[in-house]
Amino acid sequence: MRLDRWLADGLPDISRSRLKALIEAGHVRLDGIVVTDASRRLKGGENCTVGVPDARPAEPEAEEIGLSVVYEDDQLIVIDKPAGMVVHPAPGNPNATLVNALLHHCSQSLSGIGGVRRPGIVHRIDKDTSGLLVVAKTDIAHQRLAEQFLVHSITRAYRAVCWGVPLPRQGEIEGNIGRSPTNRKKMAVVARGGKSALTRYSVLQAYGDAAALVECRLATGRTHQIRVHMTSIGHPLVGDPLYGRAAGRAKGLPEEQKDLLTHFPRQALHAFLLGFCHPTTGKTLLFQSKTPQDFNVLTTSLEAL
Repeated sequence: MRLDRWLADGLPDISRSRLKALIEAGHVRLDGIVVTDASRRLKGGENCTVGVPDARPAEPEAEEIGLSVVYEDDQLIVIDKPAGMVVHPAPGNPNATLVNALLHHCSQSLSGIGGVRRPGIVHRIDKDTSGLLVVAKTDIAHQRLAEQFLVHSITRAYRAVCWGVPLPRQGEIEGNIGRSPTNRKKMAVVARGGKSALTRYSVLQAYGDAAALVECRLATGRTHQIRVHMTSIGHPLVGDPLYGRAAGRAKGLPEEQKDLLTHFPRQALHAFLLGFCHPTTGKTLLFQSKTPQDFNVLTTSLEAL
């Protein structure tokens, strides 16, 4: 077996591309000898050591990027994030993120709050999911908001368009979510390990048998939770490039709806409701976001089915 593939199987928390970079940088040894060829074939019985250097704190730079601010005071800010915007810098997305925009908008006051790499970020939504999230502007706000997320007292609701119509039309999806054993880039409902997760859903409108508009409320907040849970009951989200393959699902539909469903450019998921207790005043705050234009075009067309 190739060295990089063998290491990827044995070290599931490190991506194969990261392992390849570590090998090429001389951080991997076989029987005490540095190996820099990721495609090196193993014979069996070798002793392998991998050195993972400490990550260097990357300080995001402020960038002048327009934001849709729903609410703001001296403790926090609520943003209506557009689809396509990454929340915080990461490999492959070093700039043009929500954090970069917030550092400019808040005049660098976020720096260091909650960590250098993710200043002010208490929670996040996926790059191609649109909708509401709250960001802390002070340490005390960050701490108290994080506590609310920890005990699941935050109100979070999403609108989604899924393939097919879930039955029953209202219910709960419960199952631990962890890294998929067959595809490390995906999360999955797992029999062992993972973290407990609970999603409550209700069908708002059925579009024939082809699709449905659903509301999902999170009792927990796991990576890709709604996307994974809806997939686990056979109703992945329309447009989801990771979990929602469209092959055969739109067969027999009119061309307009078929084209919209199979070519929707992102997962049809919008965080429309966010509620929490203000970290210093104790006042209950509740915010709603209108569904974006691309989402509305899709659902309006589907109403003809």
